[in-house]
Amino acid sequence: CEMSSELLVDLGDDPPTAQLGQLKLATIEDQQWPPDEATLTKSDVSQCFDAGSPHLPWDHPFYDIARHQIIEVAGDDNFGRKVIVFNACRMPPQHQLDHHKLLMYLKGTLDQYVESDYTLIYFHHGLTSENKPSLSWLRDAYREFDRKYKKNIKALYIVHPTMFIKTLLILFKPIISFKFGRKINYVSYLSELEDVVKCEQLLIPTRVKEYDNKLRASLKPAAQPPMSPPRSPPLPNQVFGVPLELLRQRSPDGDPVPVVMRDTISFLSEQGLEIEGIFRRSANVTLVKEVQLKYNSGAAVNFREMEDVHLAAVILKTFLRELPEPLLTFKLYNDIVNFTWISQSSQAYVCLCVLPTVLCVNKMTNSNLAVVFGPNLLWGRDNAMSLSAIGPINNFTRALLDQQHMVFT
Repeated sequence: CEMSSELLVDLGDDPPTAQLGQLKLATIEDQQWPPDEATLTKSDVSQCFDAGSPHLPWDHPFYDIARHQIIEVAGDDNFGRKVIVFNACRMPPQHQLDHHKLLMYLKGTLDQYVESDYTLIYFHHGLTSENKPSLSWLRDAYREFDRKYKKNIKALYIVHPTMFIKTLLILFKPIISFKFGRKINYVSYLSELEDVVKCEQLLIPTRVKEYDNKLRASLKPAAQPPMSPPRSPPLPNQVFGVPLELLRQRSPDGDPVPVVMRDTISFLSEQGLEIEGIFRRSANVTLVKEVQLKYNSGAAVNFREMEDVHLAAVILKTFLRELPEPLLTFKLYNDIVNFTWISQSSQAYVCLCVLPTVLCVNKMTNSNLAVVFGPNLLWGRDNAMSLSAIGPINNFTRALLDQQHMVFT
């Protein structure tokens, strides 16, 4: 890993922090910074707030952080791990952002996933001398994240790293554990992320995309990095990324439940119910791709021969996440995001409106299942999801599982 070697470089005496502050950052560009919260009135916010917006209600304690969309959740990566995205370019000037609240908001997001394997992607472009946090804040932030946050983070990808961020990490070498250092990876171009996650699901800021194009344009033709591979046309028997209605039409017996879901749920029901945290772990990406290729080629898949319950669990989540439209449909997105405002007595009725096929019985609690499956059952049309949307979606999923006896009978 490139990062681990960087952290092991011996610089001798640590450079003074004053020199670090003088490192050249990206030149600040004209930005449409969101207005400071102090300039917003209750009526202003109520008029611009939309149920489908990633912004929280104006009176939510984290409203002033969430409205910048600095932190987002973007489904699963190619390994079946949750993806958390941090956008530096969306950080407003220092005087307009409460960095302590930002840290608490990040922890609140991670708290939903730290019991599962997850990936963190940090888009560094856009961090400037005007919006970068202090070194003391960065130090305290790293120390704030104890073992429970670091244990299951499988990779931290720093996209478009600069000398500033590389020097910063070397400066922090004494407090960064060797094990954590091995998880840090530098990504020079967006196309390199395709090996980890589908970039289209990340909702990458326009500024970052434009910067990536400039980097490419500055290279000589022979040094050009490969572009993201174009989307290949669907195979005749493809099942991943295909609408449910088309899969039903292709099914010889017209079964509305796709073969991937039948195979995985059947296998997990037989061999996975006694395994702790079955939907929390990732799987070998090579095996995941092999199984997907088999399904997309029309070949039969026998999970009993592979004897890997985590592989079956990841395949199930991957199938749900790659549907062109989520199982709970875009039409219901706003209603479900507002689910927390629905009275307890009405939740059973709302759940009756949708009948997702969900594995309801295993050793994970309904709350944990909701955290794992919620983002795979519903997402917005832009794919990304903020903390304000995650909570209601997970609450809806948990209610669906809690009240399955009413919903599925």
